[in-house]
Amino acid sequence: MPGENLSRDEARERAALLSVDGYEVSLDVRSAVGEHHGDGPRTFRSVTTVRFRCNEPGAASFADLIAPSVTAVSLNGRDLDPSEVFDGSRIALEDLAADNELVVDARCAYSRTGEGLHRFVDPEDGEVYLYTQYEPADARRVFAGFEQPDLKAPFRFEVRAPQEWTVWSGGAGERVDGVWRFAETKPVSTYITCVVAGPYHYVTDSYERVLADGTRLEIPLGALCRKGLAPYFDADDVFLITKQGLDFFHDHFDYPYPFGKYDQAFVPEYNLGAMENPGLVTFREEYIFRGKVTRASYEGRANTILHEMAHMWFGDLVTMEWWDDLWLKESFADFMGTFANVGATRFKDAWITFANRRKAWAYRADQLPSTHPVTADIRDLEDAKLNFDGITYAKGASVLKQLVAYVGQDAFLEGARRYFKRHAYGNTRLGDLLSVLAETSGRDMAAWARSWLQTAGVNALTPQVLLTTDGRIDELAVVQEAAVIAPAEHPELRPHRVAVGLYRRGEGGALERYARAEADVDGPRTVVAELAGQQAPELVLVNDDDLTYCKIRFDATSLAALRAGLGDLTDPLARALCWSALWNMTRDALLPARDFIDLVLRFAGRESEIGVLQMLHAWADSALTHYAAPEWRGTGGRLLAEGALRELRAAAPGGEPQLAWARFYAAVAAEEADLALLRGLLAGTEKIDGLDVDQELRWAFLEPLAAHGAADEAVLAAELARDDTASGKRHQVRCLAARPSAAVKAQAWAQVVESDALSNALVEATIAGFARPSQRELIAPYAEKYFAVIERVWSERSIQIGMDVVRGLFPGLQDSPETLAATDAWLAAHEGAAPALRRLVLEARDDLARALRGQECDSRTGVL
Repeated sequence: MPGENLSRDEARERAALLSVDGYEVSLDVRSAVGEHHGDGPRTFRSVTTVRFRCNEPGAASFADLIAPSVTAVSLNGRDLDPSEVFDGSRIALEDLAADNELVVDARCAYSRTGEGLHRFVDPEDGEVYLYTQYEPADARRVFAGFEQPDLKAPFRFEVRAPQEWTVWSGGAGERVDGVWRFAETKPVSTYITCVVAGPYHYVTDSYERVLADGTRLEIPLGALCRKGLAPYFDADDVFLITKQGLDFFHDHFDYPYPFGKYDQAFVPEYNLGAMENPGLVTFREEYIFRGKVTRASYEGRANTILHEMAHMWFGDLVTMEWWDDLWLKESFADFMGTFANVGATRFKDAWITFANRRKAWAYRADQLPSTHPVTADIRDLEDAKLNFDGITYAKGASVLKQLVAYVGQDAFLEGARRYFKRHAYGNTRLGDLLSVLAETSGRDMAAWARSWLQTAGVNALTPQVLLTTDGRIDELAVVQEAAVIAPAEHPELRPHRVAVGLYRRGEGGALERYARAEADVDGPRTVVAELAGQQAPELVLVNDDDLTYCKIRFDATSLAALRAGLGDLTDPLARALCWSALWNMTRDALLPARDFIDLVLRFAGRESEIGVLQMLHAWADSALTHYAAPEWRGTGGRLLAEGALRELRAAAPGGEPQLAWARFYAAVAAEEADLALLRGLLAGTEKIDGLDVDQELRWAFLEPLAAHGAADEAVLAAELARDDTASGKRHQVRCLAARPSAAVKAQAWAQVVESDALSNALVEATIAGFARPSQRELIAPYAEKYFAVIERVWSERSIQIGMDVVRGLFPGLQDSPETLAATDAWLAAHEGAAPALRRLVLEARDDLARALRGQECDSRTGVL
């Protein structure tokens, strides 16, 4: 058998043959506590009964299960020899009847990688916590089944757990005779079933609503986290956003929430942001804030809560047939998260965050050699795992925002309502959605889909302005270019509904919009006739109000205006769009990195949107690390540290900008004076008015000290003693790996590459500490080692850990033509390597090549 990597063709063949009537899954997780004896993995008992039909009696198929051992298998009352039918990932099923019952008794392994049933031991109190995470196909690590999204079925779970534990699943549950039994679920896919178990802290609330038919909908609400995080858990705000979201989606979807209760679990060592398990949504526990954070963090959490809630309809009620149409749930949820945030919560400026942060993710992904249409070609599960990317999420959401502008919000939402009612508890493909949108809008959705969903790449839009002799616009045109990367492969010019804004300085010096026109840009050049005769603009913004998905370019006059006074732009969305455009220009080697850094130093301090400010800090750091000429990095780093400290001292005491500048200052601190100030702030001998150096900020200050040799192992051990928690342990591990020592780097490399003893969270922390921009020479020897080990790592480790290692340890900081050549040599010599592995290396190669082009651009500018 082909093994763990289920192909699309196999899934289609199995779906054509089988239909599933129901699952009964019995888990015994009492083995999660106590001593573990033996050399193998710690395991739990899993007994699964699956009832299913076969429309070709006598045919053969298979069930999925990844487990260290199988105790017994029976099919229709006939005992099968596990050694003959189970190969480690599949159970062969021969001579199927019309109606079948499969029973599998297995020993499944607890996970330390966040895939399957993850087991976490809290270092603070020794308590054990369990949770499951499956997408796209890790339910088979917990129970036997048919692991593909279009074989939906109702599930009944029962769980035996330690006496003092509570257990949750998708259905309502209670403990009877020592066993937790859960109500049968609606028909759902295997990957969105869930079990959470342990001594979690649990808070409850409820939501009520009178429906249009006069009936009352009552939804029990719950929120849970580890006991150690309970003092920081602001469940009231979680419930507030939850209720606002439920109101919003019921108002717009006209389909009552169908899954009974609504629990939200914040769990440790989570690989993702969150997962939309119906009735039991899981989140990474970092959404519980142990220290002071900015409004952007609360907005991000609200967005994630609403994103997952949207999935209850887009993804859970109606599910894609195969991972090709992953966008049918992720793009919609990404769009709806921001749409609901603006429409229902206190975060009314969430579209600014979307334009600045989410679309940056999309623009990067859409310019990689692995770019793909929103509706992707997903051949197998490894492809699926890698396509949870900026295209499927943020580009897809951007395209839907454009679609709302194209068909109108009312038609769009009416299409969604018909889609839910028509396909409830079923599976769909692209055409199913397009057909309802065509009905409600009267538009040609096929043509729109061809341009926006079935082609790859991002267009660039540039204004061309011709003036009359008396200083007015004679003609303003928008020039559209095809994707910058490999235009021969992605030549599509798309129809864009755009707003073109004209800006001039007013009497007070503010840069403000004085004219705006919407236009349909189609083809290489579109004249915006409505703007003829207007006064000559200082700035033309071709995607004002962010209606479409494109890279914004500027004419020479507009670019000069931004260089002189970007901070004078009064509209926060326009300002965010300009910052995003300038960052894209930096990445495209059209704007020198030092010029972008100069803009940040001159204007970021005037930024009113805290999320935009934090994004600017990240971009400035990236510009210095990757795109600045090597000979200028030292100067650039000193300028950034000086600027950050200046803004930190000038910021209002206790405000969010002060916190953001403090974190950025720590990130760029390298000189002895800066490190001395950080030490003083930690010791309490230095003080900045209003800056509360809480535990999270202490770790942020310690990391650069460790990386520059100013905080040794003893200092870090003392800090861990002060913060002996799971969060503290992750911080300490990252700081330990950041120390500038060859022995430290060798140990970190061995822990990640040569051993699987570390959990997923500690692998991530170790990698983050290993690769420090200030330590390029120290880690240079690992470039050759990287190419020697990645194929073995990919074959031996789980796909999540494989992705972390291949991405995180790529020698991108060895930014030279030699590293590029070494990457090309590996690709040439490994044409037969796993396609997903090759994709990761190709993406890293592209990032490196882009960095080298940016450095060349920056070198040409000379010293400022």
